[in-house]
Amino acid sequence: MALRASSTNNERGVDLDLVTSGHKRITVMIVDDEPETVRMIKTILMGSGMDVIGAESGLDAIDKCPHTQPDVILLDLMMPDMDGYETYQHLRTITSAPIMIVSARSLKDDVVEGLQFGADDYITKPFYPPELVARVNTAVRRAQFTPPVSIYSFPTINMRVDIENREVSLNDTKILLPAKEFEVFSVLVRFAPKLVSKEVIAREVWGENNEKIQNRIKYFIHILRGKMEVNPSKPRLILSREGLGYRLASDEENDSNPFRKVNKLEATGILN
Repeated sequence: MALRASSTNNERGVDLDLVTSGHKRITVMIVDDEPETVRMIKTILMGSGMDVIGAESGLDAIDKCPHTQPDVILLDLMMPDMDGYETYQHLRTITSAPIMIVSARSLKDDVVEGLQFGADDYITKPFYPPELVARVNTAVRRAQFTPPVSIYSFPTINMRVDIENREVSLNDTKILLPAKEFEVFSVLVRFAPKLVSKEVIAREVWGENNEKIQNRIKYFIHILRGKMEVNPSKPRLILSREGLGYRLASDEENDSNPFRKVNKLEATGILN
């Protein structure tokens, strides 16, 4: 992500919902279904020299994000239709910008859940305005020095996935996956061990979502299970929740490796 100039108190930011900024300032998207909250946060951040844009629903945020390319996203959790967690999953397929939860859910377990889900920070409402500004600036600085992850290692199941080179190693044996199979699998890898909806997989791999694509996803999951599971009919690697999606069971401690130990001929695809 290209880092924009740090915000200062010398120049007021602008509301990108109203005007277009020609300056390279930190841009923050505020996703909250309460217009008053959006306006309040906009005022705080604009006063600190940041440009802001509002989104009053998850769908609105997903629609605006590719066009505005925010440096930071402030995301409410309790929204109708599409809650913050589902919105987060969709946003993660289209942006690498830090996503900070800003929520009235203030119990310690709520904070822990949000951070474990993948949020870059968690701020509870009501918040202290200078702290919000400081945390946004900190998130931007961290993003500047955080290279994108391209290699994922799962010691518990003895698996290594190289996203950039499209390689999967299982039990120290390389598994050959054709392009689309790898793309579907890599979405599960990047979100592991969280559940990924079929819609997220569809939009990430095909750029759109419809019934035909969801049937193709189901087919590719079947193929992946056949190549990796000990018993494809009783999967322990790629788990599913009917009507919701799939997840990579990379977080489960097992006495035995849940993957089938493939031989080298199968791994190279010669026996397929």
